[in-house]
Amino acid sequence: MAATLRIQSDWSRALSRDEGEAWLSCRSPGKPTLYGSVTRRGLSSDGVPDIVASEGFVVREVTKKSILISCLHENVSTKFLAPYTSFCRIHQKSITCLDISSGGGLGVSTSTDGTMKIWQAANGEIRRLLEGHVYDVNCCRFFPSGLVVLSGGMDAQLKIWSAEDASCVVTFKGHKGGVLDTAIVDRGRNVLSCSRDGTARLWDCGKSACLGVIADCGSPINGIAVGTADDSLNLGTPEKPPSEREVGTEGKILLLAREDKKLQGVGLQSRQPVFLFVGSDAFNCCTFLSSTYVLAGTQDGNIYQLDVRNTNAPIQVIHRSGAPVLSLLPYRDGFIASQGN
Repeated sequence: MAATLRIQSDWSRALSRDEGEAWLSCRSPGKPTLYGSVTRRGLSSDGVPDIVASEGFVVREVTKKSILISCLHENVSTKFLAPYTSFCRIHQKSITCLDISSGGGLGVSTSTDGTMKIWQAANGEIRRLLEGHVYDVNCCRFFPSGLVVLSGGMDAQLKIWSAEDASCVVTFKGHKGGVLDTAIVDRGRNVLSCSRDGTARLWDCGKSACLGVIADCGSPINGIAVGTADDSLNLGTPEKPPSEREVGTEGKILLLAREDKKLQGVGLQSRQPVFLFVGSDAFNCCTFLSSTYVLAGTQDGNIYQLDVRNTNAPIQVIHRSGAPVLSLLPYRDGFIASQGN
């Protein structure tokens, strides 16, 4: 397992001041943590900060937006990136979920301050306050159109909102516990949800109705993802013909990140199990890298990469720290992971 190099403070702010300082740590599993610091000594002629590291660490490269630092003892390097911009006034407390519209113009986010807001992605200006859930809102996402938002909350309800006037146009009821995650099938005539009640459900947006329980796990489902399955994968056959209201479910597989340490694949149209993989701890999140490769993150900090055609053993297990893996997002040829540290 690789060593992890971290800056312990907001370095982009700390080092924006003359003689500013930020703390470093380098942790390798089973070894004492190494501590140090980086200090700004001024600016070079081209406006790039002059930054030096304490003993045991080396600053390899500095730009106006990044610092590349190495820990000599562990032979590990990390590039730290400054935020492109920061929006500090949208929420008063921690952000729990966010999404950006397909066109990039709008953002939607939920927070532990109990609010869900739509804002301009360019400047953070708040456009709409979405009010209607009782208790906390756990998840939010834009439909592909970018004009509509899907949300799920601890009140066991899913809601569809207009991003234009903040009206709630549809409310889905049927779950017996808080909704923890959602997914949208194709253009959004059908949507999916998972809940603390252990079920994943398929919904018809036009009729505001539940089309069926895709899975009933007997354990909370923390995260879901839907993707097109590889042609060689047997997704099973439906026990009865699907409703004409089901649109785009054929050939799809639904991933379930379960609290009972299991990652499950289910044929979306057939409702039949495709695979069941047991991990090291509760699964918090999952995503598709392709029609064959998936990722899933656990509470104890593992990221599993699996081939859905053969889940007997993972392709790889990535462990950077013991902090919970909270979300995963495919990005270019790799992925982005967020952890609770």
